[in-house]
Amino acid sequence: MRPQEIRALSDVELQARLRSVQEELFNLRFQMAIGQLQNYNRLTQLKRDIARLKTEMRMRELGRESA
Repeated sequence: MRPQEIRALSDVELQARLRSVQEELFNLRFQMAIGQLQNYNRLTQLKRDIARLKTEMRMRELGRESA
């Protein structure tokens, strides 16, 4: 997910997207635990997406504009 896409989302959409990404990460971790995970790179991508989403949410909470 690109930063421009994240900035374009509303607060409600940000929360929904964060929830769905966290859910997908949980499912992939479960697949990894039982040995069925195909794409290990997707874990890293999801973690970064979560960090980006949380950063944007925090910046909005503090009332700052995104750079």
